[in-house]
Amino acid sequence: MGPVLGAEGCREAPARRPAPRGLGRAGPMHSLAAGPDCCGGLGNLDFRQADLCVMTRLLGYVDPSDPRFVAAVLAIAFNPLFWNVVARWEHKTRKLSRAFRSPHLACYTLGGAILLLNVLRSHCFMQAMLSQPRMQSLDNPTAYRAGLALLGVGSVFVLSSFLALGFTGTFLGDYFGIFKEARVTSFPFNILDNPMYWGSTANYLGWAIMHASPTGLLLTAGGGPHLRCRHPVRGALHR
Repeated sequence: MGPVLGAEGCREAPARRPAPRGLGRAGPMHSLAAGPDCCGGLGNLDFRQADLCVMTRLLGYVDPSDPRFVAAVLAIAFNPLFWNVVARWEHKTRKLSRAFRSPHLACYTLGGAILLLNVLRSHCFMQAMLSQPRMQSLDNPTAYRAGLALLGVGSVFVLSSFLALGFTGTFLGDYFGIFKEARVTSFPFNILDNPMYWGSTANYLGWAIMHASPTGLLLTAGGGPHLRCRHPVRGALHR
């Protein structure tokens, strides 16, 4: 069996103070003045150390020099950079709309490019997972079913978001001056902020778990920053 993620790995890490054995979440340490309880007080828990151990365990499975892993990292980093730079440039200059003599045609062209880049990203992601070791603790029917459920939920969010927004609403039409008459408040926007982004993340996480891939988990976590690469003008369509 491969290494199992959890608090067990954290017990081997040196610390300045003795700490009780247990799980924690990343964040600042609680005050040592906390009242005692069955675990000796929450102040003795170093919540940062647990996550560090998890990341260390995951990195132990990954060969960062593998060209397919490098290609996946580059694809994940490039895609949001590309569409944010191009869309903001269009929003400021309207040069794409003038070049195509129509904001709708320019938006359709950019949307097509984004779709092709997403296909390439998914291919690189899958190839990176297949080329790296599997995590035996995730290689079981229960984990596979959990990943499949995440993939299903993510697909529902992505498809329902697309249907609610339409092509131009999905692919940055607001940067081209193409707005809907009213804000989208129907499902899934009535239960979740940015459902298409979270749905896409759930899809990649589901794939990673279904393939018992620590590489996939790391790549999924690394793709999270694109959620913050959004321009304020998008609020009209995504709220």
